[in-house]
Amino acid sequence: MSEFEPRGTLIDMHLHTTKGASDSMLEPDVLVEEAKNVGLTGINITEHDRMWDQWDITPFKDRNPELFINNGMEVATDMGHILAIGLNGYQSGIRKLEKLRDVADQQGAFLIVAHPFRHYFDPVYFTSRGLEPFKMTPTEAANLPVFQYVDAIEVLNGCNTPQENYFALEVARNLGKPGTGGSDAHSSQGIGYFSIACDEVIESSKHFVDVLHAGKFCPVFGLSEGKLQNFYDASELYVSDSL
Repeated sequence: MSEFEPRGTLIDMHLHTTKGASDSMLEPDVLVEEAKNVGLTGINITEHDRMWDQWDITPFKDRNPELFINNGMEVATDMGHILAIGLNGYQSGIRKLEKLRDVADQQGAFLIVAHPFRHYFDPVYFTSRGLEPFKMTPTEAANLPVFQYVDAIEVLNGCNTPQENYFALEVARNLGKPGTGGSDAHSSQGIGYFSIACDEVIESSKHFVDVLHAGKFCPVFGLSEGKLQNFYDASELYVSDSL
């Protein structure tokens, strides 16, 4: 299979830094350095339940003009973790996904469910909670309520197993929703391992949100190995190489 040739900005969609995530060891300047080293041309910072303040993000962007930098957020909701792109900031009540969806619609933001099937194929994850192991097919799982509130599904997450990522892709295909990719990096390891390839060169955060809503992107893997692949076209290769 031939290597995928991106036309626009390559963006790691899921990143955490010491600036806003207590569980991260990734310094912002190290993030920028490693992102450029691996070949990314954009990063989407997604701190837990907060965004960088404007007096922090603006000079950070100004110091790194060669890299598109977006100020996003990962919101812990009642239906799981949601990556929010284009919000003005944290708002009371958005831990309820229904409320987050309303706020996103008001502000034109884009919502992605993060790692939706993490641990779902580990029977102990459910039995230790007194629940039956997960047995749904992708078609059945597509009916889970969370997917009705989001614009896209994270189908490539750097902290997931190949089975979890592939299942998320199959759910996205069932729903006809786009898939995204992100490393979920909390250190310098794994940055850019998964990302999205945009069809256009992103010029601003507003342009980024517009491109996401238009579906002008695809999830990709293999950048760090110099063999970039579109996950839609090469999902079987990704799974076989991961075994």
